[in-house]
Amino acid sequence: MTDLIQSNFHKVQQNIETSALMAHREPGEITLLAVSKNFAASEVLKIAELGHKEFAENYVQEGVEKVSLIKSTHPQFNLIWHFIGPLQSNKTKLVAEHFDWVLTIDRLKIAQRLNEQRPKHLSPLQVCIQVNIDGGPTKSGLDPTHVLGLAKEIGQMSSLELRGLMTIPDPQPNWDDQVGVHLKTKQLFESIKSELNSDRFDTLSMGMSADLSAAISSGSTMVRVGTAIFGERKK
Repeated sequence: MTDLIQSNFHKVQQNIETSALMAHREPGEITLLAVSKNFAASEVLKIAELGHKEFAENYVQEGVEKVSLIKSTHPQFNLIWHFIGPLQSNKTKLVAEHFDWVLTIDRLKIAQRLNEQRPKHLSPLQVCIQVNIDGGPTKSGLDPTHVLGLAKEIGQMSSLELRGLMTIPDPQPNWDDQVGVHLKTKQLFESIKSELNSDRFDTLSMGMSADLSAAISSGSTMVRVGTAIFGERKK
């Protein structure tokens, strides 16, 4: 009998494939991050057993514990871990030591600390700048006009590698509105990529369970899906 989480995962994969083909894109261009916050390592392993490698966590302490446990008990899976939550200065060391990616850099101080605290025996930390693309006053993310400056600063850091942009826009009620806000990010991404002239600036992380198809149609290369895979968050 197929496990519910594994069944959900296959449905999300099919949704990505269908959305990509409708947008005349190759499904292989889109990375799926399985967002496992508030779910046990045993549930992460259900997805890892299917051959999936890319996972994401929102909370530092929970994420570090989960990453450490799975690396020690199931090293054969060789999972890739992305940190996608707000990051405070006093938590950067843990993230620099345990994660492979950080998608939520929105100020220079955080980038500097991650760069200084990344262990030298590890490969450079892959990072994205989080952009507040729709201007929500209480939301995390950098104002779009300041992204290029931070991108150039990160480009000088030896232990970080800037890979792209990430956004979490406010929920939109319909397809057209979802596409509209994602296209703003796509345009910013292309502008920054042109300025940096870097082939490694290749990641546009936008789209979650509710707006996955609209994000893919707008050029997303990395979608972050939790609820549609693991179910409603456990309190």
